[in-house]
This record gives sequence, structure tokens and C-alpha cells, in this order.
Amino acid sequence: MYMKKWLPAAAVLAALVLLLLRPQEAAGAVRDGLALCGRTVIPSLFPFFVGISLLLELGVAEALGRICAPVMRPLFRMRGACALPLLVGLLGGYPSGAQAAASLYAQGRVTRREAELLLGFCDNCGPAFLLSYVGAGILGDARLGVRLYLIHVLAALLTGVVLCRLVRDRGLALAGGAPPAKVLRFPQALTSSVFGALTSTLHICAFVVLFRVLSVLPPVPLPLPVLGALEMVGGVAALTPDRAGRIAAAAIVGWGGLSVHCQAMSITIPQGLSFRWHWVGKAVQAALSALLAGSMPL
Repeated sequence: MYMKKWLPAAAVLAALVLLLLRPQEAAGAVRDGLALCGRTVIPSLFPFFVGISLLLELGVAEALGRICAPVMRPLFRMRGACALPLLVGLLGGYPSGAQAAASLYAQGRVTRREAELLLGFCDNCGPAFLLSYVGAGILGDARLGVRLYLIHVLAALLTGVVLCRLVRDRGLALAGGAPPAKVLRFPQALTSSVFGALTSTLHICAFVVLFRVLSVLPPVPLPLPVLGALEMVGGVAALTPDRAGRIAAAAIVGWGGLSVHCQAMSITIPQGLSFRWHWVGKAVQAALSALLAGSMPL
């Protein structure tokens, strides 16, 4: 108990000391993080978050739920509305799936347990990052990015199947559905969506900058497994364009990194959702991604 209480404080104190000893490196990491937010995070996530929120506020989740129920119920034993976070996460990238799951729960469209299970497999990497940055940029072949994305999708779906069969208690998931959601008028929905999207985007940018700084504070370069576990973009950037690098890329992107996890936590914990199944799901997905990448020609 004593170690559990003081270990985080000791880690923070060590980080503060390193900040004083390495101010130039920290300042450079802040600039890099802000540049990354300006180039990639804000342009990609802010409009996507607005769109997700608008769809939910305008009642699209209910219609999508009716369409997807024949697939979601036998595959994941969840109501059809749970398809929205899964699709959003696979198309929009981290942490848009977590945002959609938390919004559905806030609207009363899914149970608490459903939302918590969704966090284990709906928060995923989007195709743009894997195709352009990982495939074309790091590994030197956009086709490798396509294959890694297909592996990522398959690993996410398999993780969902496993989690949803391990946890049988689903509340009222299949017992009659939720009450109709309150549909807002478009001007009110737009105002609410933009404000919520801005708040979520700022939280994400804060964690992007923070973990950029943490990754450069140690006086010696972090080992690749540690760097990949800490921050996905930095971990992928350190890979070599060979078979080992491709397998490592699949594992790192499947895990997401602590930076991504904190971004999702900033969205979901205020809703009162437990993050336990997120940790389990991302660990399972990382392992499955590495196994699939190792067994498939890349």
C-alpha cells in the first residue's frame, strides 16, 4: 500500500527533475507535439468529432442500430447501435471510437457494460495513418499499410468476439432495446456538437504534447518496446522496414500506446465508465495483431 501510494509521486518528481536538467529537449518536444496537433490531430479529429456528435444528436444511431442488429447480436451479442462506435473507430482512428461509445452511453442508447466492453475493441487506428504514415512513410510501401490495416481490423473484430463471450452480463442488451433517443433540432445539435468536439480535441492535444515530452526526458534513448508502449507515433517512427519492423508495427498500432489510452480516458472516465476492458482488449488486440502479421506474408 505504501509503495502504491508513493510510487506515482516519485515518478512525477523524477520527471520534474529531468525537465529541469533537459529544458531544451523538453521545449523541442512541446513544439513537435503542437506541430503534430496542428498538422494532423486537429484537422482529422475535430471535424470527425463534430460529425459523430451530430449523427448521435440527430438520431442516426437508432436507424443504424436497426440495420446492424442482425450482425451485431450474433457476432458480439450487443444491440445494433453498438455498430456505430466500431465503424467510427475503424474509419476515424484513435480515439474516435471511444468518443462514440461514451456518447452512446451518455444518451442512454447502450448499457454501462456494453459501453465498457466496446472500449476494448472499438477504439482503433484509422486507415490514413496505416496507409500513408506507416506503410508509405516508414515501411516504404503503401501496400504494406493496406495489409497492416486489414490485420488491424481483423484483430479488432476477433478481440470483440472474445471479450463479448468472456463477459456474459450485458444488462438489458437484448431485452427490448432502449427508449427512443431525444432528437435535437439541427441548430441546437450543431452548437452542442461543436462545443463538445472542441473540448475533446483539446484534451487529446494536451496528451499528445505531454507524452512527446515524456518520451524525450530520459538521458538515454528509450528501448523500442518501451517507446512503442508509451507513444504510438514515436514507436512506429523508430522501426526498420523489414519483416521484424512490420510485425512490430502491427503490435504497436494494435496496442495504441499510453498516450492514446489517456486520450480515450479523458473522454470516457467523466461519463463514469470503467477502463478495465479497454486495457484487456488492447493487450489482446496487440498480441493478435503480431500473430496475424507473423503468419501472413508481408
